Amino acid sequence: MRFAADRMLGKLAKWLRILGYDTLYSRSLATDEFLGLANEGRILLSRNTRLVGKAAPDRLIFVEANDPKVQVRSVVRLLGLEPDPDKFFSRCTACNGLLDPAEPQDVIERVPDHIWARHNSFSECKACGKVYWEGSHIERSRLEIQRLLEE
Repeated sequence: MRFAADRMLGKLAKWLRILGYDTLYSRSLATDEFLGLANEGRILLSRNTRLVGKAAPDRLIFVEANDPKVQVRSVVRLLGLEPDPDKFFSRCTACNGLLDPAEPQDVIERVPDHIWARHNSFSECKACGKVYWEGSHIERSRLEIQRLLEE
């Protein structure tokens, strides 16, 4: 399933990317461009009441909640999603690109020295070049995902 989140749903977009879903997000996308993403097969996620009725009902979800965690739960339940743990952390949270394994020597100049010295497993976004590693935040994120999907 592929999504596009409007400018008010940046945190929801980030969490959907963490769950492995292809989720476009841009703060500068014009309304017509955003609505046009439905024609690409994306489900539009919006908090903008003015967009309701401007896209096919099966292509636009009006997100009522303000809390990003409630938003994630809502989208997962509404669409009957079953997030695949094998796809968690497979997308760049910054740009939505897919992450590929990277050799430590290939990222040495792009990570802090103390991180490079303590880790030997890295991923890199081929779209924007951001480098990821499994720090303590990953375990916290996994616990948060578990809470989000269980409630």
